[in-house]
Amino acid sequence: MSSARACRRLAWLAVLTLAAPALPAQEAGAQSSHPTALQPFQASYMWYWHGAAIAFSRLQLTHQSDDLWVYSSTTRPRGIGRLYPMRPDLQSLMRITPEQVLPLHFKVTGSGRGHDSDVSFDWQSLRATGLYEGVHIDEPVHPGDQDDLSVQIAMLTKLLAGRTPDRVMEIDKDGVREYDYDREAEEQLDTALGRIDTIVYSSHHPGSPRTTRFWCAPSLGYIPLQVQQRRDSTVEWTMKIRSLEHKP
Repeated sequence: MSSARACRRLAWLAVLTLAAPALPAQEAGAQSSHPTALQPFQASYMWYWHGAAIAFSRLQLTHQSDDLWVYSSTTRPRGIGRLYPMRPDLQSLMRITPEQVLPLHFKVTGSGRGHDSDVSFDWQSLRATGLYEGVHIDEPVHPGDQDDLSVQIAMLTKLLAGRTPDRVMEIDKDGVREYDYDREAEEQLDTALGRIDTIVYSSHHPGSPRTTRFWCAPSLGYIPLQVQQRRDSTVEWTMKIRSLEHKP
């Protein structure tokens, strides 16, 4: 996975919070019923590389009108991360219905020269066109294909329905990439929100040496409290939640 794609994919980490109201830390572990309706939110995460904080991400979901939603994220470097030039801002406009999640427009700026994106989805002609990681694309898409952010909304609907996503398809500059998902374990995690029960899921692109693991909290609508990417047995980065706020 390229560094630009890693930055963009990290932006989805709070997307699973969109179904969860904010809870005080002392109540989080006691919540038993799972939220079922989308709600606007704002959340923040800190990235760590070899134990050092290198970047801070702020994410927000807003409801525009009817079935239109916008998910956006901003990531800024911290500490030694300031040596890296990327300041990615991402935004995905989606149509969300009980049956499906359809990305309409995906945009990335600030990812560095040759890595920005501006992709439009035409679901009548089943084409995705525009610029992806600096490459002009005009490729076929099918219902169920997602962009870097909308893919997490599609995953969320499965998790809330009690099903583990087994496979997702995501657009790329060379076509559509496939990711396999597995449920691995249950684990209690100490976080900035308190000590919370989580379920660990993993994501892996066939043939890649990298695996990404997500510590998701069912009591908070499957919020990912921690995400970690490994290359074989070596940890490349870790991301941890810092705050969560429900936006009425």
